[in-house]
Amino acid sequence: MSRLTIPTRDSAPVDSKPLLDAVNKQLGLIPNLFRLMGLSPAVLEGFLSLSTALGKTLDVKTRNRIALATAEANGCDYCLSAHSYLGAHLARLDPAEMILNRQGHSGDAKANAALVFAAKVARERGRVDDAALDTVRQAGFSDAQLVEIIANVALNVFTNFLNNAAETDIDFPLVQAASGAA
Repeated sequence: MSRLTIPTRDSAPVDSKPLLDAVNKQLGLIPNLFRLMGLSPAVLEGFLSLSTALGKTLDVKTRNRIALATAEANGCDYCLSAHSYLGAHLARLDPAEMILNRQGHSGDAKANAALVFAAKVARERGRVDDAALDTVRQAGFSDAQLVEIIANVALNVFTNFLNNAAETDIDFPLVQAASGAA
């Protein structure tokens, strides 16, 4: 059971309701994570705004891969479950690819460079060396895209930390972090 109150859509703060309705329109449901964030309309609005903005930059496969790598690095079962489901149904990633993604890798060479970099950013809290930056640049990523990769890691770190702290009830098919994660 979640350690923080997860409101229903109807019991959420009034300023969160239209934001939750937008999530419902987009996904066809309102996952527990969004209802949890809805306890603070400012948090929900900020998260959705950044998520929407980042959705216009890196493609959905890359964003989902980053989410899986970050969730594994932080041992977040909720986010692993959600992004495994979304990876299969929205990003159309195959199961073998998602296993690689959780390990900070990809079967696609360019995506692999982004994932190695994203996983390093997550594990080392942004303190990456010049070689890490050079490698991802050599794979074809611009400095603007590096900023976007880092922003995606940060967005996912927030949801990982929130779900880990709250022990949010998982409302997707369960996927658990490898032992020793986090």
